[in-house]
Amino acid sequence: MTTPSFHRDVLKLDAETEVNRIAESLRRHVFDVLKKRGGVMGISGGVDSAVVLAIAVRALGANRLVTLLLPEMESSPDSAHLARVVCRQYGVTPLTEDVTGALWGFGAYQRRDEAVKAIFPEYDSTYKLKITLPSGLLEQETLNFFSATIISPEGEEQTKRLRPSQLQQIVAATNFKQRSRVAMLYYHAELHDYAVIGTPQRNEHDQGFFVKYGDGAMDVKPIGHLFKSQVYQLAEYLDVPVEIRSRPPTSDTYSAGSTQEEFFFRLPFETMDLIWYGLDNGIPAAAVAKEMDLTEEQVQRVYDDITRKQRTTAYLRTRPLGVED
Repeated sequence: MTTPSFHRDVLKLDAETEVNRIAESLRRHVFDVLKKRGGVMGISGGVDSAVVLAIAVRALGANRLVTLLLPEMESSPDSAHLARVVCRQYGVTPLTEDVTGALWGFGAYQRRDEAVKAIFPEYDSTYKLKITLPSGLLEQETLNFFSATIISPEGEEQTKRLRPSQLQQIVAATNFKQRSRVAMLYYHAELHDYAVIGTPQRNEHDQGFFVKYGDGAMDVKPIGHLFKSQVYQLAEYLDVPVEIRSRPPTSDTYSAGSTQEEFFFRLPFETMDLIWYGLDNGIPAAAVAKEMDLTEEQVQRVYDDITRKQRTTAYLRTRPLGVED
């Protein structure tokens, strides 16, 4: 079997052809396969949901879409602003469903804060919080250990490494956010006999940057086969507003805010995606390194990091198991 060639433009798409292909697939899946009358999707203000919205309008029509803004009390105001910008761009009027009340009901904030206060006793609602992984994956070999950072009202930061039990409690409580949002999406889907249209791309799905039965729950996954850098190619073709394309991707999950690179991926998408293509296609690290002006050790470090994340998050992609499995 011939090893595919590797070069810096290997992930370049014919954007028009790809948009048309996704639109046709979305139309067929919603109307013909699922037998639904339209689609429901959440709009976050990020590039992924903007691209999916633009394609969904082409595929289904704006009159067959329900778009939802799903904020909670710690959401960034910038996200809601950008979500409205992109909805105006593509001719849809979003509904707002604030899930703060549901999260209080689940005890999400209290359960999370209990774990944070065990690390930082002074932490209270006046502080901001974020969770991050070590930066500089290309520069040094480090394990994927998470740290919590709190920011006081005066702007003073403290960072401490999280023990596994602390991380588990913070993540388990925080995941109520994504699961509350998807419950609201399915309410509107069932109300209108519509399908839920998901917005994750390949980076999130295949490396496990999603919540099982949260933002990983959907009926149709239009861009799940695309690398994040390819989503940006489609965003440019679809004329997604520049302020969305130029904003660093964020998770908008913790009150202090962090980029997806800080929180999980550890290096820029345009670099990671090319190296990941090399890993997927069995291209030696040395060949990838030469083309990208990196060292073989750096590329191997990224190969190992991606492989480790895929292995440790495999359970997220596993369907419910039965007796015969």
